[in-house]
Amino acid sequence: MKFTDGFWHARPGVDARYAQEAYDIEHRDDAIRITAPTKVIERRGDVLNRAVLSVTLSAPLPGIVRVRIEKNTGGARNQGFELDGATNEAPTIAIDEAGGVITSGPLSARIAAGSPWNLSFESGGRVLTTSGHKSIGHIELGADATVTAEPAGVSGVTTTGLAAAPAYLHARLSLGVGELVYGLGERFGPLVKNGQTIDIWNADGGTSSEQSYKNVPFYLTNRGYGVLVNHPEHVSFEVGTESVEEVQFSVAGETLEYLVIQGDTPAQILERYTRLTGRPAKVPAWSYGLWLSTSFTTEYDEATVSSFIDGMAERDLPLSVFHFDCFWMREFNWTDFEWDPRVFPDPEGMLGRLHEKNLHVSVWINPYIAQRAEIFAEAKDAGYLVKKANGDVWQWDMWQAGMGLVDFTNPDATRWFQEKLRVLFAQGVDAIKTDFGERIPTDVVWHDGSSPEVMHNWYAQLYNAAVFEVLEEHRGEGDAVLFARSATVGGQKQPVHWGGDNSSSFESMAETLRGGLSLALSGFGYWSHDIGGFEGSPDPAVFKRWVAFGLMSSHSRLHGSSNYRVPWLFDDGTEAPGQSAVDVTRRFTKLKLALMPYLYRVGIEAHETGTPFMRPMQLEFAGDPSVDYLDRQYLLGHDLLVAPVFSASGDVQYYLPAGRWTNHLTGETADGPKWRTEQHGFDSLPIWVREGAVIVTGSREDRPDYDYTVDPLVTVYPGFTGSRGIVIDNPLDGTAVTLTAASEGDSITISGPADVAFRAVLAGGEPTGSTDGTVTL
Repeated sequence: MKFTDGFWHARPGVDARYAQEAYDIEHRDDAIRITAPTKVIERRGDVLNRAVLSVTLSAPLPGIVRVRIEKNTGGARNQGFELDGATNEAPTIAIDEAGGVITSGPLSARIAAGSPWNLSFESGGRVLTTSGHKSIGHIELGADATVTAEPAGVSGVTTTGLAAAPAYLHARLSLGVGELVYGLGERFGPLVKNGQTIDIWNADGGTSSEQSYKNVPFYLTNRGYGVLVNHPEHVSFEVGTESVEEVQFSVAGETLEYLVIQGDTPAQILERYTRLTGRPAKVPAWSYGLWLSTSFTTEYDEATVSSFIDGMAERDLPLSVFHFDCFWMREFNWTDFEWDPRVFPDPEGMLGRLHEKNLHVSVWINPYIAQRAEIFAEAKDAGYLVKKANGDVWQWDMWQAGMGLVDFTNPDATRWFQEKLRVLFAQGVDAIKTDFGERIPTDVVWHDGSSPEVMHNWYAQLYNAAVFEVLEEHRGEGDAVLFARSATVGGQKQPVHWGGDNSSSFESMAETLRGGLSLALSGFGYWSHDIGGFEGSPDPAVFKRWVAFGLMSSHSRLHGSSNYRVPWLFDDGTEAPGQSAVDVTRRFTKLKLALMPYLYRVGIEAHETGTPFMRPMQLEFAGDPSVDYLDRQYLLGHDLLVAPVFSASGDVQYYLPAGRWTNHLTGETADGPKWRTEQHGFDSLPIWVREGAVIVTGSREDRPDYDYTVDPLVTVYPGFTGSRGIVIDNPLDGTAVTLTAASEGDSITISGPADVAFRAVLAGGEPTGSTDGTVTL
């Protein structure tokens, strides 16, 4: 939200008052409290009729400093997100005539005494960012104010829009020369956020707009820190757009709180951020396999479903999960949790038959209850639906006729919703697609009295958490998985999330990847997308290129709107033998399944450290300026670089950072740093293994959930030195074995327990089987 008219003036109707000095600095408990008047106090009379801002510096965790700015403290206190504030390490605080310093692990916040206002954040003797003159402002709006009153893209409809507030607080943090900003949720525009105005306001806008399903008021930069604005409600970010030298963030009301998070690397920033906001849950091995959907508005019944599943098996296309989209329930009844008896008269029997084919089953839901559904009256009478100010149930027709909204601030309503899910699980459902959760009205009353503005974004977290809780109850920790669309801070705790409604084009494929990379830099560990695009019907080239990209993603789902997504419907392979949609799907599905020992370990790392499964280049090669703007390639884990092909011709240009790289598909080696321009058939894309990597591949390519400790192949790549442990999991029982790779002179020895048989090979060579748990290469 912009309040100024250039450098010198406020916009019409804007009364801006800024923190002018640190008038006094006090040590209170484990915090620093600063009184910041909106005028430099030169004489006693200046303290009269004068607004002050109270600024408190504290440290919830090592490496993190919290800044809380308050104008009037008599109102309702913003509680912010659910943060882990537990720490056994109190910050160090020192105050003298020059000012005050609070030190939390490697991060210090230094406030200079007097004027001008100067708060700096420092680490290792280096200033990371500063809050300087006019950086903290209290804004009052007159009737003629011309600031933006609503999030971008909201048309002013009272059920979704956000009215202008009479007062705001904003803070600004400096941007250095060459400093770039990333994150702020799943955003489909440029990955680098400099020059963008971003509204943190969940919206159902598709992937081709500036709106986002997953808004996260957290960003990180390439200068060693991240910032979380601790407000679930609407936050407006001006990333070098109001003041080109600063990031500005503003919220309505009298309180603004943000946290600065230090990290020597981007991965360490995310580790601290997810320590604060929650780590991704571990997801089951079976979820990494290929998911096939009914698609959205297509006609289907059990016979249709069986024909797809049998067709996949007949064509040797391994399938792990089958998903039933909306119309498993009767039209006008969503979500009533009842199978449409006209097409699914025996749901328990059908689900049992699908399980006999070694499939898991996912079904679609949303948090809305249509008026025609029998449970609408049940929910209405019990007070489980969100209400209007006059006590009536809030309803509208945009999606399902007369639908109401489940009020997850009511614990009884949450338990009621969860009980409906338990019936599905008893029938044989294994996973839930939690669609929607973004179009949350603001002209309503919530059961617990929550602010409607806060609940607009926070609703997604309550919704997904309610479903994930009962999924974990049913399946156990580590075996529960969602397929969720909406999210905010903390949503990463309930994986997996997918990218929403994209289109069937190469442009949409590229914007989808940008969204996933942006989400990864916002603390989310796992991510997926609709292979081939959701809207429209992809031509064979788009579908096949997207299949390769989709199967080299965290999670892989074939899903569309009005068309089936079974591969044999796209081409018959006559134009390019061996490169039909079926051939391409088979090749990349089996490639992913063979990589499961490596990929499963990558997923565990996401769960344990918060480092995402799909890693933007900026995360792994932060010191290389050539990667600063890259958004068409990424890494799977630490060692596999993937560059999807966004053209029918197969033309692709990508960048290999410094080091010796080995092509995973061809065995070719190449030295970076270097840009490469290539042309690939549909059965290929650039996949490169990093120098010094040790990659474990499995003995099966027909399913993702198998014992990876049975006959694994350990491949050692050029540049390996030293010694490291190699963990190989058995996801079936949760056990693991550890091998050790050690180099000495010209040889490399792989060793492990004597009763564990494995094979090992230098990249490009012939495998050697272990003898008494040892292989020397």
